[in-house]
Amino acid sequence: MKTWISLLFFMGIVCLGYGQIDKMRAQLDDVAAAEEGLLTLRFYNAVDGEPIPEAGIYIQDIGEFTTDMEGKVRFENPGEDGRYPFRFTKEGYITEEDVFEIIANTIFYYRFSMSPKINLGTYRIVLEWDKKPEDLDAHLVKGDAYHISYRHMLSTRDGKTRLDRDDRDGYGPETITIEDVDDHGEYEYYVYDYTNQKRKGSNKLSRSKARVKVYGEGRLLETFQIEPKKDGNTWNVFRIVNGTVYPVDNIRFVN
Repeated sequence: MKTWISLLFFMGIVCLGYGQIDKMRAQLDDVAAAEEGLLTLRFYNAVDGEPIPEAGIYIQDIGEFTTDMEGKVRFENPGEDGRYPFRFTKEGYITEEDVFEIIANTIFYYRFSMSPKINLGTYRIVLEWDKKPEDLDAHLVKGDAYHISYRHMLSTRDGKTRLDRDDRDGYGPETITIEDVDDHGEYEYYVYDYTNQKRKGSNKLSRSKARVKVYGEGRLLETFQIEPKKDGNTWNVFRIVNGTVYPVDNIRFVN
């Protein structure tokens, strides 16, 4: 029986892209680890989506670890539900502190996108989410000057604002970098659920576990987590006005 299941699985994935295949293999790998009593965290480069090897991970009350070539660390299940703070460090990357949550012996969200270091005056915006919906789009609008997204302009003419990475098969990251923020300009950032764009009653976006991280001044400035149980295909996340980030955090339906 197991042989037939394996055969059907591999026959089914031959038509998928390599990115999807890698993600499916990772999921199976993590399920196998969970069955052995181990939990997994995975770390990815926010600019190119590649795994981050040899990063230092310190998990409070659990221990210190180093990511392997697939960007993952594994550790014994502590046996208690709760929120566990951790610190990520690696040369060339922004040091970052975050939290993961264990519920019923499962990590609620185990994939983290980390930013390479940036210069002063540069902002980087990173969108990550769960495996569903497959296609969330990040949008950055600067007044009447430009609109950055996969389906609009991928970068400005001078290349100083660009979509670094687009993701259309779940998880992300989808990343936009502004190399020289206009201290007198206004920017609007929002997330659009392209997968469910025509479903007016859909709450798939709010159930996506989406979150947006904003880096600036060489560090993580803000993290926005989407509110669950809200209908809508558009999440207006924040605005940047005169160099300052202002939360908006509104979910609505846009035709």
